[in-house]
Amino acid sequence: MKRSWTARTGVTATVGVLSLALVTGCGGSDGDSKAAAGPRQSEASASPATTAAKALDSAELEKLLLVQSDLPRDKVADGDDTLPKSRSELKTDKAACAPLAYALTGLPPGDTDAGASNTVTSEERTGDAFDVTMTSVGLSSYGGDGAAQALKAVSEGIAACSGGFGITAQGEELKITKVAAGKASGKGDESVAFVVDADMDGEGTGAFTVEVVRVGSLVSTYYSVDFASIESGRTSAVPLAVIDAQVGKLA
Repeated sequence: MKRSWTARTGVTATVGVLSLALVTGCGGSDGDSKAAAGPRQSEASASPATTAAKALDSAELEKLLLVQSDLPRDKVADGDDTLPKSRSELKTDKAACAPLAYALTGLPPGDTDAGASNTVTSEERTGDAFDVTMTSVGLSSYGGDGAAQALKAVSEGIAACSGGFGITAQGEELKITKVAAGKASGKGDESVAFVVDADMDGEGTGAFTVEVVRVGSLVSTYYSVDFASIESGRTSAVPLAVIDAQVGKLA
């Protein structure tokens, strides 16, 4: 059976992490990180996005991405080569679900092709537990009220796509079986989170949290794979430290 690009990457990485756990005698994480609330806006969201905003290009956005010195305990690397590089490379079977699919893959959730992305790998040991979380971070910028419209499209897509949707990218397919509102961090001027259940190509499903945060005319997206959570059946959550660090660079 042909694997989807997300399932193939996730399963391969999981095997590597589990092998390391067996060698070192480490177990899984005990913390339950499942999201339980709906979309949330921070108090700062009362101030509207400026209509005089000028969109940044990809090169300018690259300079705003997290670098190693921002998160010295984690590993910050260039974007995942297995993910699509532009919105045109990704298709969904429901138009309303496209903003969710874009956020899930580090692409701009709003109407722009200019974006930048990288990945943050966080490793944490608590007692005998060893956990690895990989987070894809995407940045995009919009003119006028484009950033606010991007958050609106994501928020509306959560309800519209609750029954799931299909993604096709680079000739491969991924099936999202369920979408539900998640508990957003409340960071930035506005934030929204959702949880997707993804079909791991016949090997069960995995639940993953995606968060989208607006800071003025800039939008950042976060999608995390927490391998210990996958093994235990819990929802992978986005590390708050990653959101804090990236939003801090945009404010």
